[in-house]
Amino acid sequence: MLTVRQWHTYIGAFIAPSVLFFAFTGSLQLFSLHEAHGSYTPPPIVEALSRVHKDQVLREKPAAKGGDAGDEHDHDGGHHHHHAGAAEGPPTSPPWSVTALKWLFLAVAIGLITSTLLGLWMALTLSRRKAVVLALFAAGVVLPVLLVVL
Repeated sequence: MLTVRQWHTYIGAFIAPSVLFFAFTGSLQLFSLHEAHGSYTPPPIVEALSRVHKDQVLREKPAAKGGDAGDEHDHDGGHHHHHAGAAEGPPTSPPWSVTALKWLFLAVAIGLITSTLLGLWMALTLSRRKAVVLALFAAGVVLPVLLVVL
């Protein structure tokens, strides 16, 4: 059982940065805080982190010849389709169940962040091999960052 606990600690230390990242950026996306709407404009860092979360890139991909960036979801064979109600009146509120689910998922994200931070604290205070835990945590931070910027 000691070996299982040790592997759990090591794996947890390595994936903790990604778990924290996805829980945080996913909770921002629950309420569309990563994209502009109405008078709201997200901070550039939130937009960039959202691109990493959704597309695994830091910067927007260059637009294809003859097309606009971000257009790939709005056309079909060169014919643009407008979403129903896009230009008609104010947007309607989602059903209460959708809003409730968003808040539930936010609570889950907060729980995941809290649990991950507690696990890291336990790993660093209770592990006999703190240097290994720290090295794996550092690798879990550095490796994704390197892959995103390359």
